[in-house]
Amino acid sequence: MSTYTSETGIQTISTQELHQKLQNKAGFQFWNVLTDQYFKGENILGSRHVPLDKVGAEVRQAGIPKNAEIVVYCAGPHCPQSRLAAEKLTKLGYDNVRAYEGGLEQWRQAGYGVEKA
Repeated sequence: MSTYTSETGIQTISTQELHQKLQNKAGFQFWNVLTDQYFKGENILGSRHVPLDKVGAEVRQAGIPKNAEIVVYCAGPHCPQSRLAAEKLTKLGYDNVRAYEGGLEQWRQAGYGVEKA
């Protein structure tokens, strides 16, 4: 597995590994965490929009178990929102959270599709 931990202590996932997980139909929570201010109506196929400011409410309301695998992403490598969401979820006790720091930008650069939300 190619997971590595960034200097902030957040687990990350690569474009290739994420693509593989989606191809394998692995069951995991996959969220675009861009706040409404930055959300442009696009998601990586297989994900859904859960804004950064709503991730805490989402896990509580949906009853997501603390050991559930959650992958979060935002606009791209220069966007801090995926890291902030991962930190927030970790503080809430979720221990299987990873940030896809490449986000929409690197996903598109790799030639993979996005969908209109």
